[in-house]
Amino acid sequence: MPEPIRYGDAEITRDGHVAIAEIRRPPNNFFDVDLINALVQAFRDLDDDPECRAIVLCSEGKHFCAGNDFSRARNDSGTTARKVADGNPLYSAAVDLFGCKKPVVGAIQGAAVGGGFGLALMPDFRVVCPEARFTANFVKLGFHPGFGLTHTLPRLIGQQKANTMFLTGKRIDGETAHEWGLGDVLTDRQSVRSEAITLASEIAENAPLAVLSVRATMRAGLAQSVKDQTDHEFLEQHRLQQTEDHREGVQAVAERRAGNFTGR
Repeated sequence: MPEPIRYGDAEITRDGHVAIAEIRRPPNNFFDVDLINALVQAFRDLDDDPECRAIVLCSEGKHFCAGNDFSRARNDSGTTARKVADGNPLYSAAVDLFGCKKPVVGAIQGAAVGGGFGLALMPDFRVVCPEARFTANFVKLGFHPGFGLTHTLPRLIGQQKANTMFLTGKRIDGETAHEWGLGDVLTDRQSVRSEAITLASEIAENAPLAVLSVRATMRAGLAQSVKDQTDHEFLEQHRLQQTEDHREGVQAVAERRAGNFTGR
């Protein structure tokens, strides 16, 4: 078996024709542009590797990806005034990630929050457990959804359920995610990764050129749609970042209380 390969805080190991891409920032696996760029580089290398036929995206620790670390940053997207004209490098990396070619199975063992929820929707499939949690809590931060969620989530669960999650900040568990079509396989927490590898192996046993062709057809235009949507999300996030409500929302979430919003 090949030795593990590190890409920043991501590690790639192998199980036959399946590559296992593990995020290693336990226990919460907070994300930033460096982590997404590391995953992009890893996935690009795997795209070029004929021995890799499918990828499992997973995380070490309690949560899949708990979004942005608000103890270190004051906004979810890394936005600054300078970046309005240049675009958001995080979202550019996200578009690149959605454009990678090999089939991906996500193993979601805990929370996928905010941008981490967006990352969880990049794979073609998701294996979940009852302890999994999916939250698009942006309105509780006085903020706009990002990472392409406003495109990807309605495609998976429908417009009305997506509206409910976006406008209430409602959190759903793995059982509800499975019921809604957000999770493809429901298993116990200890089996999430092994079940994800099993599903990826079922894909990898098929003719690899045919798999790539079918996946490209089924995801045709997805990366461009994510780009178009993240361009809009980014502008709305930047606008709302200037508001008092956003500053209050970030503080309220950090303090685990309801926000005292004023509409300013």
